[in-house]
Amino acid sequence: MTSAPRYYRDQPDWRALQAFLPERLRLDAAREPAEEFWEWGAHRIHLDTYRNPRATAKVILHHGVGTNGRQMTLILGSRLARRGFEVIAPDNLGYGMTAVAPGTIPTYDDWVALVVDLVAAERAHDDRPVVLYGLSAGGMLTYHVAAEAPKGDVSGIAGMTFLDQRIRRVRDETAHDVLTARVGMPLISAVAGTAAGGLRVPMRLASKMRTLANDREAMRSVLLKDRTAAANWVSARFLDSYARYTPAVEYEDFQACPILLTQPAADRWTPLHLSEAVLSRITRVPVRTVLLDNAGHLPMEDPGLRQMEDAVVEFVLDHTAA
Repeated sequence: MTSAPRYYRDQPDWRALQAFLPERLRLDAAREPAEEFWEWGAHRIHLDTYRNPRATAKVILHHGVGTNGRQMTLILGSRLARRGFEVIAPDNLGYGMTAVAPGTIPTYDDWVALVVDLVAAERAHDDRPVVLYGLSAGGMLTYHVAAEAPKGDVSGIAGMTFLDQRIRRVRDETAHDVLTARVGMPLISAVAGTAAGGLRVPMRLASKMRTLANDREAMRSVLLKDRTAAANWVSARFLDSYARYTPAVEYEDFQACPILLTQPAADRWTPLHLSEAVLSRITRVPVRTVLLDNAGHLPMEDPGLRQMEDAVVEFVLDHTAA
């Protein structure tokens, strides 16, 4: 049996996905990111990086529960690097090329703590401003990190969605089906705190993973076969912690940094009203929404991809000026 690859340079799935993206986003050897590893406790965290000491700002990209860091590099990271920013795309615990410490069961709380520490590590290296961008669950992750991090560590957060799983409508519409949301998740929560908390569940059965991308062939031939992303299995403990996570600062009191929502207009998993349930309550910082035309939940289509890139560039420039 061949062992799983440790580097994306040896992993075929992301290369196959490139065929479904606009040609300008496809990476040849000269445009691929560097692959770094960052030790976080006993975990070995994989980072796609475009280091640029001349860049005035850093953008850290965050995947969701059906994607990974290399996919974030494909749809946005390489383009942001070409436009002058330093870019980092980590694989969070349980995804991509990150190596989880043997015998541990990561939770969503660990995801938040990891990114808070990653931002702190980058800020300790130099004082350039940091902006976070997240896809799907990664969007809400940026909020949770900004709410937890020391004031000033995060200069702005942008996301494809901002989903609060404590809200019943959000659970109902993002789970695999309503029965899963209302019966399956309570069962998972009951198991999570027991010795069976490490029981693993395929994300495609817990969520509407079938709606991750709107290109059916990309879903069939690539995305739903990638065990580092959409075909991943996660523990009951992770799912329970994700569903019940409470932010350090509730929305009415949030004033850490400005927020941008880049909402795919053709998103069949998390439509705009689910993010509005969160963003409508945030009034103490600027909040802007940009619709991405023709784009699915994992955007692979123009003009949405171009609109996303332009909106993020404008957002970073506006909120990281000296």
